[in-house]
Amino acid sequence: MTGRFTAIVTRSTGSWYDVRDDAGGVARARVRGRLRLGTSRSTNPVVVGDRVECTAEGGEVWIEVVLPRDNYIIRRSSNLSRESHIIAANVDRAVVVATLFSPATAPEFIDRFLVTCEAYRIPATIVLNKMDMAVAEGYDEAVREFGAVYRSAGYPVMLTSAVTGLGIDELRGCLAGRTTLVSGNSGVGKSTLIGAVSPGLDIRVGEVSRAHGKGTHTTTFSQMYALAGGGNIIDTPGIKGFGLVDIGGGELYHYFPEMMRVAAGCQYYNCTHTHEPGCAVVRAVESGGISGQRYVSYLKMLEEDEKYRK
Repeated sequence: MTGRFTAIVTRSTGSWYDVRDDAGGVARARVRGRLRLGTSRSTNPVVVGDRVECTAEGGEVWIEVVLPRDNYIIRRSSNLSRESHIIAANVDRAVVVATLFSPATAPEFIDRFLVTCEAYRIPATIVLNKMDMAVAEGYDEAVREFGAVYRSAGYPVMLTSAVTGLGIDELRGCLAGRTTLVSGNSGVGKSTLIGAVSPGLDIRVGEVSRAHGKGTHTTTFSQMYALAGGGNIIDTPGIKGFGLVDIGGGELYHYFPEMMRVAAGCQYYNCTHTHEPGCAVVRAVESGGISGQRYVSYLKMLEEDEKYRK
């Protein structure tokens, strides 16, 4: 690589980046100071999936410009923090991997992830993993309830097991030809699933802590892998929480598809869907048309938004 060239960021360690040019060549690069010292509130000015302009000089490669992003997945760095962290950019689809136990994924985490995907117009798929364990432990009814909640909201739900091979072909078909972000809590089996979909990839996997029921952090940095069947997959570190960024309480319901489908029937145009008389959303929750679990997540996000703005 010589002179100026365009590339895509395939790995980020926070100080060094792997970039891949159009010919498939890979180089390690650093970011120019003016990019690091920008005015953005984001903790990371360059992320995996970014298209960047680079220069190669004196044996070193520098990232000079981040080209405009089509979209990105972003979360608040910590609860009520004013800084944000972009997980990945320019993705065609996002997959959130969840488990019912060992560890149990909190529904609110899934819902926050889905809200962010809706806000940035990124199609989302939910993968319920470790189905071999769920069947062995008699979680059949819990699996059905989980699927019913999210399918009724409008999201595809895949059931997978890297042990038995359940759902692996379906997941492989979902990933083919696309750039897909895969996210979830530590220990849900993201890296193992990716390895099952594309066995040739060298991806570290770990075990769930028996003492705490939580996953170990085997993926330290976000990294993009090229899939044998075409497309790219972005494996991300396990995430504990998912704080929303730049989504105000007044617009939050826009990102719950099942609420948007009925909100036009509310008595008041500025209904918050919490206490107003004639609220079509509350009616739908009471009648079972909208999941009470999803509605609780909505109320918690509203409460957090109020605290954040104080």
